[in-house]
Amino acid sequence: MVKQIRNKRPGMVDVGDKNVTHRVARARALVDLPPPVARQLRGDELISRKGPVFQTAVVAGIMAAKRTSAIIPLCHPLGIEDCKIDIRVVRRRQVVIECSVSMHGKTGVEMEALTGAVAAALTIYDMCKGLSHDIVIHDVRLLEKHGGKSDYVRA
Repeated sequence: MVKQIRNKRPGMVDVGDKNVTHRVARARALVDLPPPVARQLRGDELISRKGPVFQTAVVAGIMAAKRTSAIIPLCHPLGIEDCKIDIRVVRRRQVVIECSVSMHGKTGVEMEALTGAVAAALTIYDMCKGLSHDIVIHDVRLLEKHGGKSDYVRA
C-alpha cells in the first residue's frame, strides 16, 4: 500500500547541517544515430550544417551542468569545481556521452552530471536533426557518485 502525503508543499532540502565533503558524480546518455547521420561520421568527428557536433555538445553539456539549479526545480545552486564531458562513437551508430562533475560541498552533484549528459545528447540531436529525426536518446543513468552519506556505483 502506498502512503499518500496530503498538503505537502515542494521545498528544497535543508543542507545547512551537512558536512562539506568532496562530491563526485558520473552519468551517461546514449545516442543512436540513424544511417543518414552515421554516414556523416569521419572517424570520431561529426560535422553538420551547424558546425562541429561533438565539440558543441561538450560545451552545451558543461554549460547545462553549471546551470542545473535553473532547470531542475528545488536543486541547490552549486559552485561546480570541475565538469568533463567525454563523447565517443561505438559500433559506428551509437554515441556514448559521459559527464563527470566534482566539487566540495554539502550536497551531491548527481543532477548536474545527469543534466550535463542529457544536454550534450540533446545538442547532438539538434545539430543533426536536419539529416534525420530518427535519432534516439536513451539509457540516461547515473553511473556512480561518491561523497556524502553514501557512495553508489552502478553494478
